[in-house]
Amino acid sequence: MMVEPIRGTASPIVAAQDARPPIIEISALGKTFTLDSGPVVALESVDLTIRKGEFISFVGPSGCGKSTLLNMVAGLLSPSQGEATLNGARIDEPSRQVGFMFQTAVLLPWRTVEENVLMPAEIFGTRTQALREKARSVLEAVGLGEFLKAYPQQLSGGMQQRVSLARTLTYEPDVLLMDEPFGALDEFTREAMNLELMRITQAAGITVLFVTHNITEAVFMADRVVVMTSRPGKVSGVVDVDLPRPRDIGQMQEQRFTELMFKVRGILGHG
Repeated sequence: MMVEPIRGTASPIVAAQDARPPIIEISALGKTFTLDSGPVVALESVDLTIRKGEFISFVGPSGCGKSTLLNMVAGLLSPSQGEATLNGARIDEPSRQVGFMFQTAVLLPWRTVEENVLMPAEIFGTRTQALREKARSVLEAVGLGEFLKAYPQQLSGGMQQRVSLARTLTYEPDVLLMDEPFGALDEFTREAMNLELMRITQAAGITVLFVTHNITEAVFMADRVVVMTSRPGKVSGVVDVDLPRPRDIGQMQEQRFTELMFKVRGILGHG
């Protein structure tokens, strides 16, 4: 079943978003895990079209399949039913077009910041001077230009997440998957990371799928908020976020922001 977005009269912002071409198509997607105790249906009948350059937030109860959905879009898990496509091609395996950023920074402690960012290039045999310059440019953009030779243990948690983000963005993915990447950070660092992420991905035209448990964060970041049910996870509603970009923290005080938050809460059953 296709869930229709929850919207009134389309604003110019929403209309412009709708005009963008689709990049990811998710059709009747489902995932069942087989455990010793029996089958567990994690995700069921998910239909969703994601357009190029969109920022999509996913919210829902713990265990509702948000991370499972991201892993299938990443090609790390095979669906039990349905399919997901990227630029029209079925997703059957990981793609270099898709970057994935996890809840914690996965950094090698014996490598410097710059070496951690360049590690995928070594794996794929594509390390070049041009890529090194690109990595330094991205590290500069995320505020780590002075820490190229630092080691992970010398950095704060927020700085380590910036390294992880820089490593992903250096390779210019078409799609960036983010599974609660800033959940462990303090509120002020998290806000700074959110603003930096929006600035960089919008400038590069990167499509973002962002999982969070924070409704405020979900609305602030997104073009659309996808709300999911308890397991088995289904899409219970999609809320268009018609706030202008670029975003700033002051927008959280506006009435429209509050209305959108309560719309998401209402779908979750907390209204």
